[in-house]
Amino acid sequence: MAQPQYQRKLTMNLYKQFCATVFMFSLLSALDGCSSYGKCASGACGGDAAITMNVQTLLDQHPELGAPHSIEVQTIDRVVYLNGLVNDGLERRIAESVALQSPGVLKIVNSIAVQK
Repeated sequence: MAQPQYQRKLTMNLYKQFCATVFMFSLLSALDGCSSYGKCASGACGGDAAITMNVQTLLDQHPELGAPHSIEVQTIDRVVYLNGLVNDGLERRIAESVALQSPGVLKIVNSIAVQK
């Protein structure tokens, strides 16, 4: 009678090992994808942090755009993404124009919303 119980434990242990192996391969595949996300084809990503800081500094010098850091700035492969909320369309265009003044900016993606 001890034989079926032993067989069941062995089967469960093998099943657990199989599931753990599948999980590890899935995790490694996901991490490999994450490591390649955001890498630049042109090799210009090293300056993305500096571009973000420069754009943020320039935007913070314009009180008409709201409190400092009220517009979020993110740079990926020299493309600057702007997010936030302003009072009107003119402020939205000012923010984009200001961001374009920063050295190294290739393009602006302006997702700033206008309050109603």
